[in-house]
Amino acid sequence: MVQRLARRLIRSRLRQSPAVALVGPRQSGKTTLARALSGAYFDLEQPEERLRLDVEWEARVGARELLVLDEVQAAPEVFARLRGAIDADRRRHGRFLLLGSVAPALMTQVAESLAGRLSLVELSPLLLAERRPADLDRLWLSGGFPDGGVLRRGRFPRWQDDYLTLLTQRDLPVWGLPSRPPATLRLLRMLAALHGQPWNASQVGQGLGVSYHTVNTYVDVLEGAFLVRRLPPWLPNVQKRVVRAPRLYWRDSGLLHALAGVATFQDLWHQPWVGASWEGFVIQQVLGTLAALGLPADGHFFRTSDGYEIDLLVKPGRERWAIEAKLSSRPAPEDFDRLNRTADLAGADRRYLVARVTSAALGPRGGVVSLADLIRLLRRLA
Repeated sequence: MVQRLARRLIRSRLRQSPAVALVGPRQSGKTTLARALSGAYFDLEQPEERLRLDVEWEARVGARELLVLDEVQAAPEVFARLRGAIDADRRRHGRFLLLGSVAPALMTQVAESLAGRLSLVELSPLLLAERRPADLDRLWLSGGFPDGGVLRRGRFPRWQDDYLTLLTQRDLPVWGLPSRPPATLRLLRMLAALHGQPWNASQVGQGLGVSYHTVNTYVDVLEGAFLVRRLPPWLPNVQKRVVRAPRLYWRDSGLLHALAGVATFQDLWHQPWVGASWEGFVIQQVLGTLAALGLPADGHFFRTSDGYEIDLLVKPGRERWAIEAKLSSRPAPEDFDRLNRTADLAGADRRYLVARVTSAALGPRGGVVSLADLIRLLRRLA
């Protein structure tokens, strides 16, 4: 079994809290990881499992074994029982591990029933930190879903196509995206074409024949399902005008490539947006690694009206890091000089240009690094 980076974080949080909620997209490995932590497992999307849990509740709650409840948002009646069980013995930690694929539905129940009683951990699909550096290109092309090709060749992009089809037909309508599956697939393809670009809901709404309010509601659902992210702008107090619209990114590069009809690396290199694909991949690897390590993972981008930009700003510790992705094996010195000037504008303490280099060139405040080098630097913070 793949050793997941978040496993240590989950164990640590269970030692400190009565319950932990492990959230992430469907098929990202939550169930496999949870079942490796405990054999007391219930899938609450299955009616027979909900019935079994109801019958066995007192025995399971009284036992010392960690109780795993999968897709817990499908059984909202469980949250009141969880609250009662936790409040009956607040000093006892590590009792419940809740799994969920839809952040808003789960967090609404958490806020209403389990506030102050639960810790939250996000599990991304497989990260470079969980694979060998030599797997970089396969991970970038096919994405991180364990069954999607990163572990075994030949499944990309068929697995991704089937995954998206099932989401549009079964899951997304239940989660709050009411459009018909063909219209939802059209929306997903439009969002793939906008990967890495400023978010403009009116533009998408015109293409779909709906209002920008409706489009924003749809994308809220897709964000809650961990499919896309709208990266907000960093708005420091500077003399220059800065871009204020968020940028839209697909979290998993394999889903992006499947939606765009990319099946091989040869296809990918011929795409005019290959640089944006690399940029989004780097952003997801950084933010996913930070989340798995339990470090602050709030990311922003920075861009001035005259073209100075930083792909990602994060503050994983006391210092703010400026990270720029460059799809090149030999970035020019002026590329890093420009990053330095922009990082100064944004108030960043460290600055890293992430390129496809074989060796890092580091100074006291940053430098040119490979993605694997950057991930190692992040892991040292933990």
